[in-house]
Amino acid sequence: MKRAARLLTVSFAALVAVALAMACTALAQDTSEESAWKHGDTLFGDLKYPAGFPHYDHVNPKAAKGGRFNQASTGGFDSFNPFVVRGRAAPGLSYTGGILWDSLFEQSVDQPSASYGLVAEAFRFPPDYSSATYRLNPKARWHDGEPITPEDVIWSLEKLKAVQPLYANYYRNVISAEKTGDREVTFRFDIKGNRELPHIMGDLPVLPKHWWTANGPDGKPRDISQPLDEIPLGSGPYRVKEMKVGESITWERVKDYWAADLGVRKGRFNFDEIRYVNFSDQTAAWEAFKKGGIEDLWAENRSQRWAEEYIFPAFKKGDVLRKAFPTEGPEAHQALYFNTRRDQFADKRVREALTLLYDFETMNRTLFFDLYTRTDSYFEGGELQSEGLPEGRELQILEEYRGRIEARIFVEPFTLPVIKSPSDTRKMQRAALKLFRQAGYNISGGTLVDGNGNPFTIEFLGRSPVDERIVLPYIEKLRPLGITASLRIVDAAQYKNRVDNYDFDMVTNVTLQSLSPGNEQREYWTSGIVDKPGGRNLAGISDPVIDELVERIIVAENREELVALTKALDRLLKFGFYSIPQWHNPDQWYAWWRKLQIPENQPLYSGLDIWSVWIDTAIERELEQ
Repeated sequence: MKRAARLLTVSFAALVAVALAMACTALAQDTSEESAWKHGDTLFGDLKYPAGFPHYDHVNPKAAKGGRFNQASTGGFDSFNPFVVRGRAAPGLSYTGGILWDSLFEQSVDQPSASYGLVAEAFRFPPDYSSATYRLNPKARWHDGEPITPEDVIWSLEKLKAVQPLYANYYRNVISAEKTGDREVTFRFDIKGNRELPHIMGDLPVLPKHWWTANGPDGKPRDISQPLDEIPLGSGPYRVKEMKVGESITWERVKDYWAADLGVRKGRFNFDEIRYVNFSDQTAAWEAFKKGGIEDLWAENRSQRWAEEYIFPAFKKGDVLRKAFPTEGPEAHQALYFNTRRDQFADKRVREALTLLYDFETMNRTLFFDLYTRTDSYFEGGELQSEGLPEGRELQILEEYRGRIEARIFVEPFTLPVIKSPSDTRKMQRAALKLFRQAGYNISGGTLVDGNGNPFTIEFLGRSPVDERIVLPYIEKLRPLGITASLRIVDAAQYKNRVDNYDFDMVTNVTLQSLSPGNEQREYWTSGIVDKPGGRNLAGISDPVIDELVERIIVAENREELVALTKALDRLLKFGFYSIPQWHNPDQWYAWWRKLQIPENQPLYSGLDIWSVWIDTAIERELEQ
């Protein structure tokens, strides 16, 4: 008691002094944490490479530079501006910059959710993730020799958000970008707790403000909001050497490329030239590959070709090689997407009925040589996909929405139909017809019609004869229920325009996911993007619960919570029947002319790092004779 009494006599001033000391210590710790510059970072696990690492493990740092890498492209091009919805960007460009523009950081090719410095040599952020500061590499230069500046970064963010729906959504929480040092840019966010947001700022392609804000050759101001017919200034490993609009384009390696010796670049980007030649479709490109000189590396996506067509002379002679590269990363979600903006797909029972009629097993056996695996998750491969019945933290999350979501989610595992016999086919047809009737449809005179007698019709949109092989067998399965279905194949320009404006009933689409889903989920699934041209919510999903889950994923506090939330989202998407999942290949199939030298130990995460390949110029000359 006496000791207690003595403690109670400690002066209030002393307590205040102790509290202030503790606060100062905490503040010093926070400041210290915020000021720790990072050369790279990963959202989970340990970062693979230390600061100043010489090169990726799988590359040959002494790979020879030289030769010409030939590639076929399809669809043509009419613009050098990949950041606007209008126009078709030239091969080599993409909305992430392609080989012309470098980004602040580069996503690692051999570790998921990791990235390392490129235009920016380091970054840092506070413990609450409310901002991110990037420090530019003093060596970073444009191809005209001018340094890359904070003003370039700030201008790039502002303009890309203004002209590209994808960036507007991806960087929606970035409320300002300001120069906070000679080589520093600080991005401030209107949200806290988004662990990924400081990282994804590194994905920003940096554009040259001084070039875009100057007048073009015609004396008029350049306009980044419009397609571009002028070769733009870049900072990346290649620049345009020559081109014929819509026909071909040749890129040349920048010999004094500022980043050539960085760890993310050493031993990569080895070709002296990259030449793309346009072809009408993939069949014509395949014929060119077999002959040589126009296509050097072929990414095979047809099982029939892989199984039966590698019998051409160059392959038999040994001039063309091939290999299946295994991968351990997430699989793409390839599916036939319903456009729920269309009246006939607004009812989920209709979408489920059509899913029941999709016979993957027969297609895999008769068309694909049993080489494909059925996809049954929007996050296929790894710990993010939902399976069985929900349990643990995922179940707790779904319980919060009970009454607002499909009740059978809690009691019924999601399964896709398995059709292995005629009796299975009849069973699925009966189940599908029951769902159609519940949705107000009936068969009249052999035709499925609504309550007003209007026939139920579907037009599948395609862009290549290959679509016939994928879609026509499904159309045949729809006919017994009186469904009038057709496939319309259009040219690349019309296809892009129609998809960008959601002018289709159903279309095949591939959705790519990472092991750390975040802001990009808004673009895929949320209501805010439904009516914006050029968006990636092709299905037209507009569900407040899905919107909320996406926002929770973005600010997940830890890996465990992120996994549980993503599983819950996956389950809602599957039970929403927004698409008919198709298939994936567990391996990547490649064939190549033997002048290409491929490092042996390719990264399992990505399968094949094309930029680690180099050319044996002696073999190249031999093949050209």
